[in-house]
Amino acid sequence: MSETPDPEVVELASKVFDLARAGDAEALAAYVDAGVPANLTNDKGDTLVMLAAYHGHAPAVTALLERGADADRANDRGQTPLAGAVFKGEDAVVRALLDGGANPEAGTPSALDTARMFGRTELLALFQTG
Repeated sequence: MSETPDPEVVELASKVFDLARAGDAEALAAYVDAGVPANLTNDKGDTLVMLAAYHGHAPAVTALLERGADADRANDRGQTPLAGAVFKGEDAVVRALLDGGANPEAGTPSALDTARMFGRTELLALFQTG
């Protein structure tokens, strides 16, 4: 196997990461359905779900989770998509991740810790009943 990544593969991956950041659920779904790994990660360990979640795109998060993406996959810093959504105040994304099986106790800091840190009592209650 070559140690130099194929420029076309790098270009495709870059495009898919941009789709996640932009929240293009339909295009993301099509790429994953065509064979792009649902848990594709960038050089920081951020998955497509992490990027969509952090940028506030609940429909994109749902589309990825429905196609097998890991809701709890942490990046290289130990952060999960759910903790990122709590940090950014993206309540629709929080709910999409919970519906997709995300664990509020996963990651460092966890979504539970993040909700405590920012006084998000409604999320704390949701995490405990979820």
